[in-house]
Amino acid sequence: MPAVQLLLLACLAWEVGARTAQLRKANDRSGRCQYTFSVASPSESSCPEEGQAVSAIQDLQRDSSTQRADLESIKARLSSLEGLVHRLTSDQAAGPLETQEGLQRELDTLRRERDQLETQTRELETAYSNLLHDKSALEEEKRRLGAEKEDLARRLESSSQEVARLRRDQCPQAHSSSQDMLPGSREVSRWNLENVEFQELKSELTEVRASGRLKESPSGVPRSEEGDAGCGELVWVGEPLTLRTAETITGKYGVWMRDPQPAHPSTRETTWRIDTVGSDIRQVFEYELFSQFLRGYPSKVHVLPRPLESTGAVVYAGSLYFQAAESRTVVRYELNTETVRAEKELPGAGYHGQFPYSWGGYTDIDLAVDETGLWVIYSTEEAKGAIVLSKLNPENLELEQTWETNIRKQSVANAFIICGTLYTVSSYSSPDATVNFAYDTGTGSSKALAVPFKNRYKYSSMIDYNPLEKKLFAWDNFNMVTYDIKLSKM
Repeated sequence: MPAVQLLLLACLAWEVGARTAQLRKANDRSGRCQYTFSVASPSESSCPEEGQAVSAIQDLQRDSSTQRADLESIKARLSSLEGLVHRLTSDQAAGPLETQEGLQRELDTLRRERDQLETQTRELETAYSNLLHDKSALEEEKRRLGAEKEDLARRLESSSQEVARLRRDQCPQAHSSSQDMLPGSREVSRWNLENVEFQELKSELTEVRASGRLKESPSGVPRSEEGDAGCGELVWVGEPLTLRTAETITGKYGVWMRDPQPAHPSTRETTWRIDTVGSDIRQVFEYELFSQFLRGYPSKVHVLPRPLESTGAVVYAGSLYFQAAESRTVVRYELNTETVRAEKELPGAGYHGQFPYSWGGYTDIDLAVDETGLWVIYSTEEAKGAIVLSKLNPENLELEQTWETNIRKQSVANAFIICGTLYTVSSYSSPDATVNFAYDTGTGSSKALAVPFKNRYKYSSMIDYNPLEKKLFAWDNFNMVTYDIKLSKM
């Protein structure tokens, strides 16, 4: 049996030095030869039972497992020790190289920080230099403005002295044949009537109670009483008087106006302004007082329900009349109720660059007002680009009467109407332009003129006539200006 055999082997291992041993050879029951080796136990008088042998074998197995576990533990500790020794050896070999690389990285970082600081220093030096330059420019501008202020103060003092002298002299009537001569001092005749100084002095002379025929207009410039001048042919246009300058690029072109027939709550002093640079022009600035207009503080801003186009808008009898963008439609917008009251399409009228004035700006349809009512200036394909003039019903915008002129629209810079006569301006940019044509709707005839017209700022994009004030209103390259005019006697 296996158990017995194991027991015999154990006995053999324990008692190698046994005193006696026997070897026997005999056949077993099957006839096979069997060798038997016997060793006497040194401490046992008899062999243990089978159960005892199994217990002994189990003890041996436990001892063997314990020894094997101890051996594995020793092997593990030895492996850990070898790994530690290898790591220490590797660290000692690589330590100097890694230390050098770390120092190099730190050095590179410091160099980068130094470069950044040097760049920032250069930028600060440049900014400081620019500030010094700006400071010098501002100081120069301050000196220039100071000199201008002193010059203006001298001129004001001179004008005040002149006014005081005129009051002392009781303003005797001047005896001059000049058309520009105002009732006042004989000394006025020494002035050049076409220069700016005369216009400024003329404004100062309104303080003198020299004549009952003069009346102060909302713009601070004297004008005749309504009906004094009557109607006649335009014979003179004065120097432009600048009232205001637009603040932003959107004000390079524009239109400004007052109502010649103001409707409550507006007054003859109420002013409207529209900056027309842009693709969606809807804002209309309203200034209740003229002083607000001069300072640029609108009392109200209207936002139109649809955008307008170009500089042809007018205000008449409480409504704003304008051309709707990219269309031949004229719109009547009531300012008090902020509602559209009427719309009318002009049959065959060119629009959006088909028949503009010479300066462009989509000025195909230009509205105007005179002593007789509301007009529209335009052209058609049928007229082959010649100016067409129509009288409009201000309520429903129906065309009441139409005239076709022989004046090519794109050959003139702008147009306005006085007493039923159409006048055109030769150039929008020449400083010395002229009012070059007149078309009389009463006779249906036109003629050439040569009335001097000054484009002081060399880009007049709007010129309109105000029949209440007997003045031309214009927009010249960001500047809102007025012109005095004179008509011949009928």
